[in-house]
Amino acid sequence: MKFEDLGLSPETLRAVTEKGYETPTPIQEKAIPIIMMARDVVGLAQTGTGKTAGFTLPMIDALAGGRARMRMPRSLVLEPTRELAAQVAENFKTYGKYHKLSMALLVGGESMGDQTKLLDKGVDVLIATPGRLLDLFGRGAILLNDIKILVIDEADRMMDMGFIPDIEKIVSLIPPNRQTLLFSATMPPEIKRLSDKFLSNPKEISVAAPATTSSNIEQFLVHTHPKDKKRLLGRLMKQENPKNAFVFLNRKRDIGDVASFLKKEGYAAAPLHGDMVQSARTQTLQDFRDGKVKFLVCSDVAARGLDISAVSHVFNYDVPMSPDDYVHRIGRTGRAGNTGRAWMLATNLDEKYLANIERLIKKPIPVFDMGGAPAADEPVREERAPRPERSEKPARRDDGRPARDENRPRREEQKPRPQKENRQPRKDEDDSDGSAGFGDDVPAFFKF
Repeated sequence: MKFEDLGLSPETLRAVTEKGYETPTPIQEKAIPIIMMARDVVGLAQTGTGKTAGFTLPMIDALAGGRARMRMPRSLVLEPTRELAAQVAENFKTYGKYHKLSMALLVGGESMGDQTKLLDKGVDVLIATPGRLLDLFGRGAILLNDIKILVIDEADRMMDMGFIPDIEKIVSLIPPNRQTLLFSATMPPEIKRLSDKFLSNPKEISVAAPATTSSNIEQFLVHTHPKDKKRLLGRLMKQENPKNAFVFLNRKRDIGDVASFLKKEGYAAAPLHGDMVQSARTQTLQDFRDGKVKFLVCSDVAARGLDISAVSHVFNYDVPMSPDDYVHRIGRTGRAGNTGRAWMLATNLDEKYLANIERLIKKPIPVFDMGGAPAADEPVREERAPRPERSEKPARRDDGRPARDENRPRREEQKPRPQKENRQPRKDEDDSDGSAGFGDDVPAFFKF
Protein backbone atom coordinates (compact mmCIF):
# COMPACT_ATOMS: atom_id res chain seq x y z
CA MET A 1 0.00 0.00 0.00
CA LYS A 2 1.12 3.56 -0.79
CA PHE A 3 0.31 6.78 1.04
CA GLU A 4 -1.79 7.74 -1.98
CA ASP A 5 -4.15 4.87 -1.14
CA LEU A 6 -4.97 6.18 2.36
CA GLY A 7 -7.19 9.06 1.23
CA LEU A 8 -4.98 11.90 2.40
CA SER A 9 -5.27 15.35 0.79
CA PRO A 10 -2.89 16.37 -2.03
CA GLU A 11 -1.25 18.98 0.21
CA THR A 12 -0.49 16.42 2.91
CA LEU A 13 0.74 13.86 0.38
CA ARG A 14 3.06 16.47 -1.10
CA ALA A 15 4.65 17.07 2.32
CA VAL A 16 5.01 13.33 2.92
CA THR A 17 6.64 12.82 -0.48
CA GLU A 18 9.09 15.66 0.14
CA LYS A 19 10.05 13.93 3.39
CA GLY A 20 11.00 10.89 1.32
CA TYR A 21 8.27 8.49 2.48
CA GLU A 22 6.30 6.37 0.02
CA THR A 23 5.02 3.39 1.99
CA PRO A 24 3.21 3.72 5.35
CA THR A 25 4.24 1.65 8.34
CA PRO A 26 1.77 -0.98 9.61
CA ILE A 27 0.39 1.28 12.36
CA GLN A 28 -0.05 4.12 9.85
CA GLU A 29 -1.71 1.83 7.33
CA LYS A 30 -4.24 0.64 9.90
CA ALA A 31 -4.80 3.83 11.91
CA ILE A 32 -5.06 6.57 9.28
CA PRO A 33 -8.21 5.31 7.49
CA ILE A 34 -10.00 4.68 10.81
CA ILE A 35 -9.07 8.11 12.20
CA MET A 36 -10.27 9.77 9.00
CA MET A 37 -13.67 8.11 9.63
CA ALA A 38 -13.82 10.14 12.91
CA ARG A 39 -13.83 7.01 15.07
CA ASP A 40 -12.16 6.65 18.44
CA VAL A 41 -9.00 4.57 18.28
CA VAL A 42 -6.84 2.64 20.73
CA GLY A 43 -3.46 2.07 19.09
CA LEU A 44 -1.01 -0.45 20.55
CA ALA A 45 2.42 -0.27 18.97
CA GLN A 46 5.97 -0.53 20.19
CA THR A 47 8.24 2.46 19.98
CA GLY A 48 9.71 3.36 16.59
CA THR A 49 6.75 2.17 14.54
CA GLY A 50 5.71 5.60 13.21
CA LYS A 51 2.58 6.09 15.28
CA THR A 52 3.20 9.86 15.64
CA ALA A 53 2.69 10.36 11.91
CA GLY A 54 -0.15 7.85 12.21
CA PHE A 55 -2.28 10.42 14.04
CA THR A 56 -0.76 13.73 12.87
CA LEU A 57 -1.41 13.10 9.15
CA PRO A 58 -5.20 12.51 9.43
CA MET A 59 -5.52 15.29 12.05
CA ILE A 60 -4.01 17.81 9.62
CA ASP A 61 -6.60 16.95 6.98
CA ALA A 62 -9.46 16.92 9.52
CA LEU A 63 -8.56 20.39 10.83
CA ALA A 64 -7.83 21.95 7.44
CA GLY A 65 -11.38 23.18 6.89
CA GLY A 66 -11.94 25.22 10.06
CA ARG A 67 -10.64 28.18 11.99
CA ALA A 68 -9.63 28.52 15.64
CA ARG A 69 -10.96 31.17 18.01
CA MET A 70 -9.14 33.10 20.70
CA ARG A 71 -7.97 30.86 23.61
CA MET A 72 -10.10 28.00 22.24
CA PRO A 73 -7.92 25.38 20.51
CA ARG A 74 -9.60 22.92 18.18
CA SER A 75 -7.48 19.88 19.00
CA LEU A 76 -5.29 18.75 21.90
CA VAL A 77 -2.35 16.34 21.97
CA LEU A 78 -1.18 15.33 25.47
CA GLU A 79 2.40 14.11 25.89
CA PRO A 80 4.23 12.96 29.04
CA THR A 81 7.51 14.82 28.42
CA ARG A 82 8.72 18.03 26.82
CA GLU A 83 10.87 16.11 24.34
CA LEU A 84 7.93 14.09 23.04
CA ALA A 85 5.75 17.20 22.82
CA ALA A 86 8.45 18.99 20.82
CA GLN A 87 8.76 16.05 18.46
CA VAL A 88 5.01 15.96 17.80
CA ALA A 89 5.13 19.69 17.11
CA GLU A 90 7.91 19.06 14.60
CA ASN A 91 5.70 16.48 12.84
CA PHE A 92 2.87 18.98 12.52
CA LYS A 93 5.26 21.57 11.08
CA THR A 94 6.70 19.09 8.59
CA TYR A 95 3.47 17.54 7.31
CA GLY A 96 1.23 20.57 7.67
CA LYS A 97 3.40 23.14 5.90
CA TYR A 98 1.00 23.34 2.93
CA HIS A 99 -2.00 23.96 5.21
CA LYS A 100 -2.73 27.19 7.05
CA LEU A 101 -2.88 25.64 10.52
CA SER A 102 -1.68 27.38 13.66
CA MET A 103 -0.03 25.47 16.49
CA ALA A 104 1.08 26.09 20.07
CA LEU A 105 3.43 24.08 22.28
CA LEU A 106 2.72 24.28 26.02
CA VAL A 107 5.53 22.76 28.09
CA GLY A 108 7.36 23.66 31.27
CA GLY A 109 10.67 25.46 31.17
CA GLU A 110 9.46 27.96 28.55
CA SER A 111 8.04 31.47 28.87
CA MET A 112 4.44 31.32 29.98
CA GLY A 113 3.86 34.81 28.60
CA ASP A 114 4.90 33.79 25.10
CA GLN A 115 2.66 30.74 25.25
CA THR A 116 -0.29 32.87 26.38
CA LYS A 117 0.22 35.23 23.42
CA LEU A 118 -0.03 32.28 21.01
CA LEU A 119 -3.25 31.13 22.65
CA ASP A 120 -4.71 34.62 22.38
CA LYS A 121 -4.31 34.45 18.60
CA GLY A 122 -6.17 31.13 18.44
CA VAL A 123 -4.57 27.78 17.61
CA ASP A 124 -5.77 24.79 15.63
CA VAL A 125 -3.40 22.29 17.27
CA LEU A 126 -2.42 22.47 20.93
CA ILE A 127 0.39 20.15 22.05
CA ALA A 128 0.95 20.13 25.79
CA THR A 129 2.23 18.36 28.87
CA PRO A 130 -0.46 17.95 31.56
CA GLY A 131 1.15 20.15 34.21
CA ARG A 132 1.61 23.28 32.09
CA LEU A 133 -1.84 22.86 30.50
CA LEU A 134 -3.59 22.75 33.88
CA ASP A 135 -1.51 25.67 35.10
CA LEU A 136 -2.60 27.89 32.20
CA PHE A 137 -6.19 26.69 32.48
CA GLY A 138 -6.20 27.62 36.16
CA ARG A 139 -5.02 31.13 35.19
CA GLY A 140 -7.86 31.50 32.72
CA ALA A 141 -5.51 31.64 29.73
CA ILE A 142 -7.15 28.75 27.88
CA LEU A 143 -10.58 27.24 27.32
CA LEU A 144 -11.10 23.59 26.37
CA ASN A 145 -14.75 23.60 25.34
CA ASP A 146 -14.02 23.67 21.59
CA ILE A 147 -11.78 20.57 21.39
CA LYS A 148 -12.82 18.35 18.51
CA ILE A 149 -9.92 15.86 18.58
CA LEU A 150 -8.12 14.64 21.70
CA VAL A 151 -4.94 12.55 21.53
CA ILE A 152 -3.49 10.84 24.62
CA ASP A 153 -0.06 9.68 23.52
CA GLU A 154 2.27 7.31 25.42
CA ALA A 155 -0.52 6.54 27.87
CA ASP A 156 1.45 3.90 29.76
CA ARG A 157 4.27 6.38 30.26
CA MET A 158 1.71 8.87 31.57
CA MET A 159 0.71 6.27 34.13
CA ASP A 160 4.32 5.60 35.15
CA MET A 161 4.88 9.32 35.73
CA GLY A 162 1.74 9.72 37.83
CA PHE A 163 -0.24 11.80 35.32
CA ILE A 164 -3.44 9.73 35.32
CA PRO A 165 -5.29 12.05 37.77
CA ASP A 166 -4.28 15.05 35.63
CA ILE A 167 -5.46 13.27 32.49
CA GLU A 168 -8.82 12.52 34.07
CA LYS A 169 -9.23 16.15 35.13
CA ILE A 170 -8.32 17.45 31.66
CA VAL A 171 -10.70 15.07 29.88
CA SER A 172 -13.52 16.11 32.21
CA LEU A 173 -13.07 19.69 30.93
CA ILE A 174 -13.44 18.69 27.26
CA PRO A 175 -16.85 18.25 25.58
CA PRO A 176 -17.91 14.58 25.28
CA ASN A 177 -18.78 14.92 21.58
CA ARG A 178 -15.17 14.63 20.43
CA GLN A 179 -12.91 12.12 18.73
CA THR A 180 -10.44 10.50 21.15
CA LEU A 181 -7.25 8.71 20.11
CA LEU A 182 -5.24 6.79 22.72
CA PHE A 183 -1.82 5.37 21.88
CA SER A 184 0.27 3.20 24.14
CA ALA A 185 3.00 0.60 23.91
CA THR A 186 1.36 -1.57 26.57
CA MET A 187 -2.15 -1.96 27.96
CA PRO A 188 -1.94 -2.32 31.76
CA PRO A 189 -5.25 -2.44 33.70
CA GLU A 190 -5.15 1.28 34.56
CA ILE A 191 -4.88 2.26 30.89
CA LYS A 192 -7.66 -0.19 30.00
CA ARG A 193 -9.85 1.49 32.62
CA LEU A 194 -9.00 4.91 31.14
CA SER A 195 -9.89 3.69 27.66
CA ASP A 196 -13.23 2.25 28.78
CA LYS A 197 -14.08 5.47 30.61
CA PHE A 198 -13.24 8.11 28.01
CA LEU A 199 -13.45 6.43 24.59
CA SER A 200 -16.67 5.62 22.78
CA ASN A 201 -16.74 2.27 21.00
CA PRO A 202 -13.05 2.52 20.04
CA LYS A 203 -11.41 0.55 17.27
CA GLU A 204 -8.40 -1.28 18.70
CA ILE A 205 -5.34 -1.45 16.46
CA SER A 206 -2.33 -3.54 17.34
CA VAL A 207 0.64 -4.06 15.07
CA ALA A 208 2.82 -6.04 17.48
CA ALA A 209 2.51 -7.92 20.71
CA PRO A 210 2.63 -5.45 23.61
CA ALA A 211 6.15 -4.81 24.92
CA THR A 212 8.06 -6.92 22.44
CA THR A 213 11.57 -6.14 21.30
CA SER A 214 12.46 -5.61 17.67
CA SER A 215 14.14 -8.49 15.84
CA ASN A 216 16.60 -5.94 14.41
CA ILE A 217 18.23 -5.52 17.82
CA GLU A 218 20.92 -7.85 19.14
CA GLN A 219 20.79 -8.01 22.92
CA PHE A 220 23.63 -8.83 25.32
CA LEU A 221 23.92 -9.12 29.09
CA VAL A 222 27.15 -8.75 31.07
CA HIS A 223 27.42 -9.58 34.77
CA THR A 224 29.68 -7.29 36.77
CA HIS A 225 30.37 -5.79 40.18
CA PRO A 226 28.84 -2.36 40.95
CA LYS A 227 32.30 -0.81 41.39
CA ASP A 228 33.49 -2.13 38.02
CA LYS A 229 30.67 -0.67 35.91
CA LYS A 230 32.53 2.35 34.56
CA ARG A 231 35.62 0.30 33.72
CA LEU A 232 33.45 -2.28 31.95
CA LEU A 233 31.58 0.43 30.03
CA GLY A 234 34.93 1.76 28.81
CA ARG A 235 35.94 -1.73 27.65
CA LEU A 236 32.65 -2.19 25.79
CA MET A 237 33.10 1.17 24.07
CA LYS A 238 36.52 0.12 22.80
CA GLN A 239 35.27 -3.33 21.80
CA GLU A 240 32.10 -2.18 20.02
CA ASN A 241 33.39 1.10 18.56
CA PRO A 242 29.82 2.46 18.27
CA LYS A 243 28.90 5.15 15.79
CA ASN A 244 26.72 6.76 18.45
CA ALA A 245 24.76 5.50 21.44
CA PHE A 246 22.36 6.14 24.28
CA VAL A 247 23.71 5.29 27.75
CA PHE A 248 20.79 4.85 30.16
CA LEU A 249 20.99 5.19 33.94
CA ASN A 250 18.33 4.90 36.63
CA ARG A 251 19.45 7.78 38.86
CA LYS A 252 19.85 11.35 37.66
CA ARG A 253 22.58 12.02 40.22
CA ASP A 254 24.85 9.44 38.52
CA ILE A 255 24.46 10.79 34.98
CA GLY A 256 26.97 13.61 35.29
CA ASP A 257 29.59 11.28 36.76
CA VAL A 258 29.32 8.75 33.91
CA ALA A 259 29.26 11.52 31.28
CA SER A 260 32.45 13.00 32.79
CA PHE A 261 34.09 9.56 32.74
CA LEU A 262 33.35 9.12 29.03
CA LYS A 263 34.65 12.60 28.27
CA LYS A 264 37.91 11.78 30.05
CA GLU A 265 38.16 8.65 27.93
CA GLY A 266 37.99 10.80 24.81
CA TYR A 267 34.32 10.32 23.83
CA ALA A 268 32.00 13.15 22.76
CA ALA A 269 29.46 12.56 25.54
CA ALA A 270 26.81 14.80 27.10
CA PRO A 271 24.27 14.35 29.92
CA LEU A 272 20.49 14.61 29.49
CA HIS A 273 17.96 14.40 32.32
CA GLY A 274 14.79 16.04 33.60
CA ASP A 275 16.49 18.48 35.98
CA MET A 276 18.19 20.33 33.12
CA VAL A 277 16.57 23.52 31.87
CA GLN A 278 14.56 23.10 28.72
CA SER A 279 16.89 25.15 26.53
CA ALA A 280 19.85 22.97 27.53
CA ARG A 281 17.90 19.76 26.91
CA THR A 282 16.78 20.95 23.48
CA GLN A 283 20.31 21.98 22.51
CA THR A 284 21.78 18.67 23.71
CA LEU A 285 19.29 16.68 21.64
CA GLN A 286 20.00 18.82 18.59
CA ASP A 287 23.75 18.32 19.05
CA PHE A 288 23.14 14.57 19.20
CA ARG A 289 21.09 14.66 15.99
CA ASP A 290 23.76 16.77 14.29
CA GLY A 291 26.54 14.41 15.37
CA LYS A 292 28.33 16.92 17.60
CA VAL A 293 27.49 14.67 20.56
CA LYS A 294 28.01 10.95 19.92
CA PHE A 295 27.01 9.50 23.29
CA LEU A 296 23.95 10.68 25.18
CA VAL A 297 24.14 9.75 28.88
CA CYS A 298 20.54 10.02 29.99
CA SER A 299 17.66 9.01 32.20
CA ASP A 300 14.42 7.49 30.92
CA VAL A 301 13.38 10.96 29.74
CA ALA A 302 15.00 9.92 26.44
CA ALA A 303 13.65 6.36 26.41
CA ARG A 304 10.48 7.04 24.45
CA GLY A 305 9.47 8.69 21.26
CA LEU A 306 12.72 10.37 20.22
CA ASP A 307 12.83 9.78 16.48
CA ILE A 308 16.56 9.43 15.79
CA SER A 309 16.81 6.63 13.27
CA ALA A 310 20.56 6.03 12.93
CA VAL A 311 21.56 5.11 16.51
CA SER A 312 23.88 2.10 16.44
CA HIS A 313 24.01 1.14 20.15
CA VAL A 314 22.22 1.33 23.47
CA PHE A 315 24.05 0.70 26.74
CA ASN A 316 21.97 0.04 29.84
CA TYR A 317 24.46 1.10 32.48
CA ASP A 318 21.74 0.25 35.03
CA VAL A 319 19.12 -2.47 34.72
CA PRO A 320 15.77 -0.64 34.55
CA MET A 321 13.44 -1.32 37.46
CA SER A 322 10.43 -1.43 35.11
CA PRO A 323 10.58 -4.12 32.39
CA ASP A 324 8.62 -1.88 30.01
CA ASP A 325 11.40 0.71 30.25
CA TYR A 326 13.87 -1.89 28.97
CA VAL A 327 11.82 -2.34 25.81
CA HIS A 328 11.63 1.40 25.24
CA ARG A 329 15.30 1.98 26.00
CA ILE A 330 16.64 -0.52 23.51
CA GLY A 331 14.00 0.66 21.03
CA ARG A 332 16.19 3.74 20.47
CA THR A 333 18.33 1.56 18.19
CA GLY A 334 17.32 -0.76 15.35
CA ARG A 335 14.87 1.79 13.96
CA ALA A 336 13.67 2.38 10.39
CA GLY A 337 14.93 -1.01 9.21
CA ASN A 338 18.43 -0.56 10.64
CA THR A 339 20.13 -3.06 12.91
CA GLY A 340 21.28 -2.22 16.42
CA ARG A 341 23.05 -3.65 19.44
CA ALA A 342 21.90 -3.32 23.04
CA TRP A 343 24.13 -4.08 26.05
CA MET A 344 23.08 -4.28 29.69
CA LEU A 345 25.33 -4.32 32.76
CA ALA A 346 23.83 -6.31 35.63
CA THR A 347 24.96 -6.93 39.20
CA ASN A 348 23.81 -9.48 41.73
CA LEU A 349 21.39 -6.85 43.07
CA ASP A 350 19.52 -6.78 39.74
CA GLU A 351 18.33 -10.39 39.63
CA LYS A 352 14.70 -9.52 40.37
CA TYR A 353 14.52 -6.79 37.70
CA LEU A 354 16.33 -8.97 35.18
CA ALA A 355 13.88 -11.82 35.74
CA ASN A 356 10.94 -9.45 35.16
CA ILE A 357 12.46 -8.21 31.89
CA GLU A 358 13.03 -11.72 30.54
CA ARG A 359 9.53 -12.71 31.60
CA LEU A 360 8.08 -9.75 29.69
CA ILE A 361 10.03 -10.25 26.46
CA LYS A 362 9.52 -14.03 26.75
CA LYS A 363 13.13 -15.00 26.17
CA PRO A 364 16.43 -14.93 28.04
CA ILE A 365 18.97 -12.24 27.19
CA PRO A 366 22.21 -13.86 25.95
CA VAL A 367 25.00 -13.55 28.52
CA PHE A 368 28.32 -12.30 27.18
CA ASP A 369 31.43 -13.31 29.10
CA MET A 370 34.02 -10.54 29.08
CA GLY A 371 36.58 -13.11 30.24
CA GLY A 372 37.82 -11.02 33.13
CA ALA A 373 40.86 -9.87 31.14
CA PRO A 374 41.35 -6.13 30.57
CA ALA A 375 41.72 -4.65 27.12
CA ALA A 376 45.18 -4.55 25.58
CA ASP A 377 45.79 -0.92 26.47
CA GLU A 378 44.08 -1.08 29.83
CA PRO A 379 46.24 -1.13 32.98
CA VAL A 380 46.05 -4.30 35.00
CA ARG A 381 44.87 -3.74 38.53
CA GLU A 382 47.15 -5.14 41.22
CA GLU A 383 45.65 -7.79 43.43
CA ARG A 384 45.52 -6.99 47.10
CA ALA A 385 47.44 -9.22 49.46
CA PRO A 386 45.11 -11.48 51.46
CA ARG A 387 44.45 -10.48 55.02
CA PRO A 388 46.23 -12.60 57.65
CA GLU A 389 44.04 -15.17 59.26
CA ARG A 390 42.84 -14.39 62.74
CA SER A 391 44.32 -16.46 65.52
CA GLU A 392 42.03 -18.60 67.55
CA LYS A 393 40.36 -17.05 70.55
CA PRO A 394 42.50 -17.36 73.69
CA ALA A 395 41.55 -20.05 76.13
CA ARG A 396 39.74 -18.96 79.29
CA ARG A 397 39.92 -20.18 82.86
CA ASP A 398 37.01 -21.45 84.89
CA ASP A 399 36.28 -17.96 86.22
CA GLY A 400 36.04 -16.56 82.66
CA ARG A 401 39.31 -14.65 82.69
CA PRO A 402 41.77 -15.27 79.81
CA ALA A 403 44.30 -18.01 80.49
CA ARG A 404 47.91 -16.94 80.73
CA ASP A 405 49.98 -17.29 77.59
CA GLU A 406 52.68 -19.85 78.38
CA ASN A 407 55.04 -18.19 75.91
CA ARG A 408 54.81 -14.89 77.73
CA PRO A 409 57.52 -14.47 80.43
CA ARG A 410 56.40 -14.19 84.01
CA ARG A 411 56.42 -10.81 85.71
CA GLU A 412 59.61 -11.47 87.60
CA GLU A 413 61.31 -12.57 84.37
CA GLN A 414 60.31 -9.43 82.50
CA LYS A 415 62.79 -6.65 82.13
CA PRO A 416 62.14 -3.81 84.54
CA ARG A 417 60.81 -0.66 82.97
CA PRO A 418 63.29 2.23 82.98
CA GLN A 419 62.53 4.79 85.64
CA LYS A 420 61.93 8.33 84.54
CA GLU A 421 64.64 10.76 85.51
CA ASN A 422 63.85 13.27 88.22
CA ARG A 423 62.45 16.44 86.82
CA GLN A 424 64.73 19.45 87.06
CA PRO A 425 63.29 22.34 88.99
CA ARG A 426 62.12 25.38 87.06
CA LYS A 427 64.17 28.51 87.08
CA ASP A 428 61.68 30.27 89.31
CA GLU A 429 61.55 27.40 91.84
CA ASP A 430 63.42 27.59 95.14
CA ASP A 431 63.59 24.17 96.86
CA SER A 432 65.87 25.32 99.66
CA ASP A 433 62.98 26.17 101.99
CA GLY A 434 60.17 24.16 100.39
CA SER A 435 58.28 27.18 99.18
CA ALA A 436 57.94 25.68 95.67
CA GLY A 437 58.94 28.89 93.91
CA PHE A 438 56.62 31.40 95.51
CA GLY A 439 59.53 33.88 96.06
CA ASP A 440 60.95 35.66 99.10
CA ASP A 441 57.90 37.69 99.94
CA VAL A 442 55.63 34.70 100.54
CA PRO A 443 53.89 35.00 103.91
CA ALA A 444 55.38 32.96 106.70
CA PHE A 445 52.40 30.68 107.20
CA PHE A 446 52.91 29.26 103.61
CA LYS A 447 56.40 28.06 104.48
CA PHE A 448 57.13 24.69 105.97
